[in-house]
Amino acid sequence: GDKTQNYLRMSVIQQGTATLRKAKKTTVKTCLDNPFVFLWKTIDGEDMHFILETLEERIKHIGLKKIESARKKKRSLTKKQTERKCDAGTNDFPKDEAESHQQKPGWTDISIRRQLAIGVNEVTKALEKNELLLLLVCKSAKPAMITSHLVELSASRATPAGQVPRLSETLAPLLGLTSILALGFKKHSDTFTEAIAAIIPKIPALEVPWFQNRAEESMAYADTDSSGSLEPEELAEVLEEKLTSQKRKHTESSQPDLSHVILQPLKIKKLVPNPNKIKKPPRKKKKAFSA
Repeated sequence: GDKTQNYLRMSVIQQGTATLRKAKKTTVKTCLDNPFVFLWKTIDGEDMHFILETLEERIKHIGLKKIESARKKKRSLTKKQTERKCDAGTNDFPKDEAESHQQKPGWTDISIRRQLAIGVNEVTKALEKNELLLLLVCKSAKPAMITSHLVELSASRATPAGQVPRLSETLAPLLGLTSILALGFKKHSDTFTEAIAAIIPKIPALEVPWFQNRAEESMAYADTDSSGSLEPEELAEVLEEKLTSQKRKHTESSQPDLSHVILQPLKIKKLVPNPNKIKKPPRKKKKAFSA
C-alpha cells in the first residue's frame, strides 16, 4: 500500500513539472526606423592639427582646469604610486601636489566655464536652446549613436559642427577631465571669439536632406576668417549680426519649393530584446563590517 501511494505521488509531481516547463515565446517589438543615415564629416590632416593646436594654446593661456578634491585623488592613487611620489627621506609630497591641495576643488574660473558646453548632455541642451556658435565632437565616441543625434540638431540650428579625431586625448588632460566627447562654444563667449573665428572656416557643412539651405548658411561664417584684424568684441558682434540676419531671412521668406523633394519610405525594424539570452550575474551583497 505504501509503495503504490509513493508511486502515485511521484507521477503527480512529474506531470505537474512537465506542464510548468513550457517554451517561452520570444517577444518581438516592431518600431519605425529612419530611412536616412547621418554621418559626421571627419576633419583630418592639417585642419585637424590646426584646430587642436589653436584650442590647446588658448586653454593653456587661459588656465581653465577642474581641480578634484583631495579624497578622490587619494582613492585613485595606489600604495606604490604614493610611495614613489613621496620623497625617500621625508613623507612630504612634491610641490605640485602641495599646491593642488591648497587650491579649492572645482573649476579655476567659473565665468569661462559657463562659456563652454562640455559633454553630450550639456551640448544637447545648449543646441536645443540655440546657444552654440560652434560644436566639436570627438571621433572616439562609441557607440556612434551617442553623438549621431547632434548632426540633425546642429543642422536645424545652423550651427557649424564637425568630428575631430584626438579631441578628447588633447583637451581632456588640459581641462582636468577623463574624456570630452563633445565640446560646444556658446554665443557670448568673449574668451574664445578669435579661436571660433579661426576654426569655423575649417569645418565642412553638414549634409541633412531637409536642411539643404542651412548648409549654405553655415558656410557664410567663412567670411569671418578675412576679418583677422578685428578685436574680439567686434568679432562677437559680427557673428551675432549674421545670426539675426539669417533668422530674418527665414521669417520673411515665403514657403519653400518642395518640387525637388523626394519622399523616402519608412523602414520597419523588429527588435528582439536579449536575443542570445545572456543572463546577468547576480550582484554580490556587501558584507557589513563589524566595528
